[in-house]
Amino acid sequence: MIAVRIGSFAPRAARIVITLVVALLAGATAAAPLAVDEIAALCAGADGPAHCGRKVEEVQLKRLPSLATRDGATLKVSLYPSGMLPFTDKEAPAGGRFYSLWDFLDPINAVVLYTVDADDAKFTVVQRANGRQIELPAEPRASPDRQRLVTADFCPKRCVNEVAVWRVGRDGIRKELAWRPAEAWDDALATWTDADTLAVEYTIAGQTATKTLTRKLNDAGWQRVAPQ
Repeated sequence: MIAVRIGSFAPRAARIVITLVVALLAGATAAAPLAVDEIAALCAGADGPAHCGRKVEEVQLKRLPSLATRDGATLKVSLYPSGMLPFTDKEAPAGGRFYSLWDFLDPINAVVLYTVDADDAKFTVVQRANGRQIELPAEPRASPDRQRLVTADFCPKRCVNEVAVWRVGRDGIRKELAWRPAEAWDDALATWTDADTLAVEYTIAGQTATKTLTRKLNDAGWQRVAPQ
């Protein structure tokens, strides 16, 4: 794992930014991911998670000019084939809510926003074809067949501590599978080895060694989430 100095970020928000750097090393599915050294340099000079997100956005707006525009406190995401969806930052005594353009999941034509809500950080995925959006606890990875996303959100505090698989449909993105390990994990990163198989790299709580497990989508250990 790469250690990145990012100032006095809230623990969970800081962990997400660090995990993003590690994720890029693992080959995240995206159209224009920033290089590891770029994210490290940008976040090292940031004074909080929202500031870090905005610094990344400045770069991504240039690399992905057709996907979004910034107008003061409002980020406007371009829909396809037409339309704009606004996301407006909101200041508040408790920390407010802030959006930043983070990436583009080309396989499913979706924009990924880094979303900071008070001390919590998450990702908002916007489907450009229908404008539907969903907040995910960690950066999503698209499966090779474009049918699913996977997230892995683990940390000592303020995490859901599960690997989740999300079904991508025309009517939105919904959780399909969830799995939690028997022991506590400090961190984890899930990637696709094929359309039906995940590789999960994880660190057991209190340990430094990284381990890897493979999990099939038809494994009996998954909790099946009923459609909502």
